[in-house]
Amino acid sequence: MAGTEDITPKRTFLVLHDYGMGGLWWWVRARSTREVRETFAWVEVITDPETLARFKDEDLEEVDIDAPRMPPGLDDLYAERAAQRGRAGFGVLVDRDIVHLSLRGENEDGAPVDQLVEVDPDGRRFRQVEVAEDGTAVRSSPDDWLFNPPVVDLFDPALADREISRGDFEAQWARARQEDSGL
Repeated sequence: MAGTEDITPKRTFLVLHDYGMGGLWWWVRARSTREVRETFAWVEVITDPETLARFKDEDLEEVDIDAPRMPPGLDDLYAERAAQRGRAGFGVLVDRDIVHLSLRGENEDGAPVDQLVEVDPDGRRFRQVEVAEDGTAVRSSPDDWLFNPPVVDLFDPALADREISRGDFEAQWARARQEDSGL
C-alpha cells in the first residue's frame, strides 16, 4: 500500500556470490533471506552454522539493503536484479526443491550442446546431461565436477520458458552414458 513502510526488523545475513574459483562475501542487513535474493542477482544466503561461525570475526563489508549505493561487486548484482524485476517470469522458479532446465551451452571442446540440468534452490547442479547435436548424451553429477558454483539464478525471468519436466530429464539421464571425469 502506498504510504506504508515495512516495519519488519532487519537482521544480518552472510551473503555469497560464488563464481566458481572463488567468491565475494558480504554481511547484508535485510528483513529476510528472500529480500536479499530478490535484491541481488547471483547470490545465496549462507545458513550453515559452521560457515557462519567461520566468518563471524571476518572483516567483511557490511551493507544495508536500503542503502542508496552498493559496494563494488554487489553494485553490479544489484543492477542486474533491478533490470530483471517486473519482467514476465521473474522469480517463477524460486522456492522449489528441484528445478529441471534445458539450456544451450558448449561442451569442453567448445561444441554446442543442450545442457539439461537438475538444480537446487541456489542454482547448483545436482545432475546434468549434455546432449550433442548428433544426439549423443553424456551425464555427470557432483562427483565429476571439480567445482559446482551456481549455474543459474532462479529469479532470472529468462529461465521461465527453459523449464522441462522431471520425466523429460529422467528419460535423457537414463539414456546418457556416464562422463569420464578423470578426477
